[in-house]
Amino acid sequence: MANEKLISGVSVRSLKLIPDERGRLMEILRADDKEFSQFGQVYVTTAYPGVVKAWHCHKLQDDNMTVLCGMAKIVLYDDRKDSPTRGVLKEFFVGEHNHILIHIPKYVWHGFKCISSSEAMIVNIVTEPYAYDKPDEYRKPAHDSDIPYDWSRKDG
Repeated sequence: MANEKLISGVSVRSLKLIPDERGRLMEILRADDKEFSQFGQVYVTTAYPGVVKAWHCHKLQDDNMTVLCGMAKIVLYDDRKDSPTRGVLKEFFVGEHNHILIHIPKYVWHGFKCISSSEAMIVNIVTEPYAYDKPDEYRKPAHDSDIPYDWSRKDG
């Protein structure tokens, strides 16, 4: 089971939905939010039901991630040598039933799994633009890596 302690530098904020008869509005990240430091780019990625996209981290950019459609389990792991929360693992269940923004700092390993019966659509607002010639992306296998996490569903 994931540790309940929040990883150093990570923040989580509930996102407010504002509905009316036309639909709804949800602000994700503003320049005056504490999670915002600078703009790099915004991108959307998706995962089909049961698909895991993990593990990766960055050395230059911070991520600000939420799930727009469907549900995803987003998992973070702190392997930073000088971090007071080194070794802490944290799960978040994000999406249609829990609209939150997760701020993920540099060097924190992260990944996600679609846990809904339909495709999950994740939006990520990052602090650096993607460099096609030299990506700031470091990867480990989703399964059987040195990160102590099992992506399988936990029934009980």
